[in-house]
Amino acid sequence: MPQSNLTDAPAFQALIQHFAEAKEWQMRTLFSQQSDRFNRFSIETAGLLLDYSKNRLNEKTMDLLFQLARECDLESKRSAMFSGEKINTTENRAVLHTALRLPRGASLVVDGQDVVPEVHAVLDHIKAFSDRVRSGQWTGCTGQAITDIVNIGIGGSDLGPEMTCRALRPFVHPRLTMHFVSNVDGHDLDAVLAKVPSESTLFIIASKTFTTRETMMNAQSARSWFLQAHAEPDLPRHFVAVSTNTEAVRSFGIDTENMFPFWDWVGGRYSVWSAIGLPLALAIGFEGFSEFLAGAHAMDQHFQTAPLEKNMPVILGLIGIWYRNFFGSSSLSIAPYHQDLSQFPAYLQQLDMESNGKRVTAAGQPVSTATCPIVWGDVGTNGQHAYFQLLHQGTDVTPVDFIAALKAAHDLEGHHMVLLANCFAQSEAFMRGKTAEEVRVEMRAQQIPDEKIESLLPHRVFPGNRPSNTILMDKLAPSTLGALIALYEHKTFVQGVIWGINSFDQWGVELGKVLAKNIEAELTGAAHPDAHDGSTNGLIARAKISLSE
Repeated sequence: MPQSNLTDAPAFQALIQHFAEAKEWQMRTLFSQQSDRFNRFSIETAGLLLDYSKNRLNEKTMDLLFQLARECDLESKRSAMFSGEKINTTENRAVLHTALRLPRGASLVVDGQDVVPEVHAVLDHIKAFSDRVRSGQWTGCTGQAITDIVNIGIGGSDLGPEMTCRALRPFVHPRLTMHFVSNVDGHDLDAVLAKVPSESTLFIIASKTFTTRETMMNAQSARSWFLQAHAEPDLPRHFVAVSTNTEAVRSFGIDTENMFPFWDWVGGRYSVWSAIGLPLALAIGFEGFSEFLAGAHAMDQHFQTAPLEKNMPVILGLIGIWYRNFFGSSSLSIAPYHQDLSQFPAYLQQLDMESNGKRVTAAGQPVSTATCPIVWGDVGTNGQHAYFQLLHQGTDVTPVDFIAALKAAHDLEGHHMVLLANCFAQSEAFMRGKTAEEVRVEMRAQQIPDEKIESLLPHRVFPGNRPSNTILMDKLAPSTLGALIALYEHKTFVQGVIWGINSFDQWGVELGKVLAKNIEAELTGAAHPDAHDGSTNGLIARAKISLSE
């Protein structure tokens, strides 16, 4: 089947016909017809349970979606990714973040070279360094143990380390405080520098090429700040690099022995498993980092070997296709009921939207269907008191992924039961809603007059029938976090295959960067005004007036 003609696939056409019936289904009815619906539509692997029973689907729906996946060659393309074929065609690269999770002794040959020994050589380097910092053997220039670690990166070099360090907060070394700087806005770096001691702070500069504009501007500013109190020979005790540009790292003042490389087959949004994860290894220790990798590898093995019908990432991805391409749902809300997962929605925004936010197929032809939905969200219960109003009673139907841990990492009495009750209740409320008759009965029990009941009735009815998935883990730990991230990585891959797009390039981030260089030169007076549109010329002129005052 030509990838530009997804809509011509027999299964897609069958799904269109099936949707004509399914769009009228009520989930209340589906549950009343199947007392074992939870068992039929849930799956457990790698420490995670996915309940997808609160969706507008049945066995036929799933059978047609699995058929669609096979017609799109999902299984062969999955094999191509895991075997190191160059499936990132626009950049002629393999896609091997999964290789970063392979155990020592495994083998994966790419371009004639086994990459696994290289991966474990870097991991050994990370272990040796993180052990020294955590034990206090590595000290700053005045002999003090490191107390603060500042990661300077952007995109995946920031979102991955920050999200995982926050998520695994209970496992962080008690002496270490983690900080993350990504924004070229100086307020970001300024806020961090104001609260860290120069004599016991370690900076990690994360840039593969050591030329990323935002990262290097922040790095140079941090370097200048450090040198206000210390000398250049002290830099190697306080700055390390995650990079492959040896000369640039050396010129900066970093000892190249403290440079941690990664490879061009590791995309930024898939790089937390590589040396980009150095902050996490420092925070939770290399043993914890190894458990994190092992959890992801367990999900890799499941995704690689389980039949489509019993494959968690495949199921999650296909459900997303069902809502995006048949129900027309334009967004997906992520609702982690765990405060330590506060950055997880933002992490998934980049993972999903940078991967699948594409309008042409891998063959360069316009796609025939909508692709990636807008991904957004916040932690529960905060979202309940903010945007859940729209999810319950708004005009759009937005699928929700609820994520929760069954055990807390604290001992505050009562909190976790209330949290879980809210999580489960919200998914039930989205599914059930509240009918007009139910509202009447409730209000009459409160002895509200009938006239007032009828005037309030439209405002208190909940349409319900709104879909959600629930993902549970026993507790949020390194291994389950690894499995959770890998689950969404593979879900993203599945959907990219269905849409026929290249999920592993990101040309859309480039145009604004190029234009920004020209405008920066104009703002500083280093270049004459370019031929911009009237709005941009007006903004530049107004900024120059303010900057010159």
